[in-house]
Amino acid sequence: QVQVVESGGGLVQAGGSLRLSCAASGRTSSLYAMGWFRQAPGNEREFVAGIRGSGGSTTYADSVKGRFTISSANAKNTVSLQMNSLKPEDTAIYYCAMNPYYAGSRANEYAYWGPGTQVTVSS
Repeated sequence: QVQVVESGGGLVQAGGSLRLSCAASGRTSSLYAMGWFRQAPGNEREFVAGIRGSGGSTTYADSVKGRFTISSANAKNTVSLQMNSLKPEDTAIYYCAMNPYYAGSRANEYAYWGPGTQVTVSS
């Protein structure tokens, strides 16, 4: 089994930055894809960013391109999300997700999830 936990959420003013981190423990030797999702009240969980394999290919939701950067250290089973130029509409619970095989932008492609961390952006 794999356990995933996020850290780094908080309250920030619009235009500010936050860095989220996520670490996996347990049977982590086969993790391949890592991603970040978010869910705002009343909304469905949505894809934010993903990174895959040792080559680190990345994809981003259009809403965060140019503002967010995902990075990983596969050997350490960690993934981070640097969030710059934050907007009030970025307010949500952010979830880290991991999978032992390829995973894209759909939540059901990921096997392991963290409990989430709250990000609140004030205007």
